[in-house]
Amino acid sequence: MLNVALVQLDLAWEDPAENRRRADRRIREAAASGARLVILPEMFTCGFSMRAASADAGLCEAEGGPTETWMQEVAAGLDVWLIAGVPQQSDRGARNRALLVGPDGHVRRYTKLHPFSFAGEHEHYAAGEQVESWVVDGVRITPFICYDLRFPEVFRQTVDRTDLYVVIANWPERRRAHWQALLLARAIEDQAYVAGVNRVGDGGGLHYSGDSALISPWGERLVAAAEAEAVLVGTVDPAVVAAARAQFPVLRDRRGGA
Repeated sequence: MLNVALVQLDLAWEDPAENRRRADRRIREAAASGARLVILPEMFTCGFSMRAASADAGLCEAEGGPTETWMQEVAAGLDVWLIAGVPQQSDRGARNRALLVGPDGHVRRYTKLHPFSFAGEHEHYAAGEQVESWVVDGVRITPFICYDLRFPEVFRQTVDRTDLYVVIANWPERRRAHWQALLLARAIEDQAYVAGVNRVGDGGGLHYSGDSALISPWGERLVAAAEAEAVLVGTVDPAVVAAARAQFPVLRDRRGGA
């Protein structure tokens, strides 16, 4: 079993140092509550800024940059695992990424497969090429970022190696009903836990209502919060996933290679 903390933050627009300060306090709160894995929102250092992709803005960091280094220090100091969204530069340009950093300092990276073209994200951030899956204390985790949530096929690709889907986001209030419904749908159809971690507050002309939640393989909201900063702690148990899939074996009836 794994105790997981969903950190719902009010992000300071385009201010990485301030956001690291805010996150540090909440991560320590999560660790004190017994969390082993702590999850922060998409692009938590700056909000969903297209300007972050510009080299002269100083917001899109190199691999091994200040936020990645800070995550390594915090993870080692508190003996926790961290997942957080950070814009980073790569050999293909700016990327919207989820980083997993363990207490040993090792860094794993997932790049958002589906840039949000409706907002022009694809013009600033290069799309990822593949889905990643990680293991934390025996729990198999597959990360996604925000708009990825609308594409069930990429979730299904990894269902046989996933106990917990982590979806980090800057999902605006105007489409909050979609966020809530799609998180539930992904948990129910793939019979896995889903942790959706969204931001709150205002940034870039948009309002964010949070609605972060940890959902069980049966579609139950185990913990949830809206509108305000929060640290939500819940437990993920791979045995519950295995039992759900055995008791109601929907996945064995897949066809067409899905």
